[in-house]
Amino acid sequence: MSDTIAVNAALLERLVAALERMAPPAVPPVDFEAAEAFVWQANPVGFLPVPHVNRQPLSLLKGIELASDQLLENTRRFGKGLPANNALLWGARGMGKSSLVKAAHAEVSKEMAKAKSKGGLKLVEIHREDIDSLPTCLGFMRGSDHRFIVFCDDLSFDHDDTSYKSLKAVLEGGIEGRPQNVLFYATSNRRHLMPRDMMENERSTAINPSEAVEEKVSLSDRFGLWLGFHNGSQDQYFDMVRSYAAHHGLKISDAELIAGAREWSMTRGGRSGRVAWQFIQDLAGRLGAKLASE
Repeated sequence: MSDTIAVNAALLERLVAALERMAPPAVPPVDFEAAEAFVWQANPVGFLPVPHVNRQPLSLLKGIELASDQLLENTRRFGKGLPANNALLWGARGMGKSSLVKAAHAEVSKEMAKAKSKGGLKLVEIHREDIDSLPTCLGFMRGSDHRFIVFCDDLSFDHDDTSYKSLKAVLEGGIEGRPQNVLFYATSNRRHLMPRDMMENERSTAINPSEAVEEKVSLSDRFGLWLGFHNGSQDQYFDMVRSYAAHHGLKISDAELIAGAREWSMTRGGRSGRVAWQFIQDLAGRLGAKLASE
């Protein structure tokens, strides 16, 4: 009898050990005090601290003043615990959509620190391919003393991609919905986050075309704040270049600066904030000058 008990006990121990090996490792507690910004990692689950955020000061973002004022005010209200909207920044490439999100976070975060607000404002970037894991990500934030801006850069959905449905539920439609201490900001080149041919295909193949298209378009409706970004004018482009050059103390005459900036934009076929910044980096390199960090 004792031998049978011993054998059974040994088998149970082996079974328990096997189950423990199969079980996912325990997720360590998240220390949101470790940094002001994090990157969400879906597998293995975790928040990767960002020791230094790659961003420009808000004052250097030219040609997008209206969008800047609106996003900053929305973020400021959220930081104070007041109602605020999820925001979709859409439009022309290189015109400062993601730069504005990071700059607005930095500005409001400084204001909250100065006012000694409870908790802090954290920026959490989630990659497009990890959108399905957004509910898990939000679960770590729910109940925290901190407030969070969850940021997805270049968000869009292609054919046969159904992850937009989980994003819709998280933003507004789910039972739990979005935690009160979380706001979602996204940038996209597309106003409705779907390619036009995808929406036209829905019209041509669906039993009820209008309902099929409505399901796709309704995702962007979950964003209460739409901010459009359009190609900059030549004067706006020159303002961006002058602002960057002054901020970083580049020693060059205005005539030489503008002549170089004009030639650079012609070779790139565009005048955007990204093109202006790329020109400044090239110019600083040629002048042997260092670019100041924020």
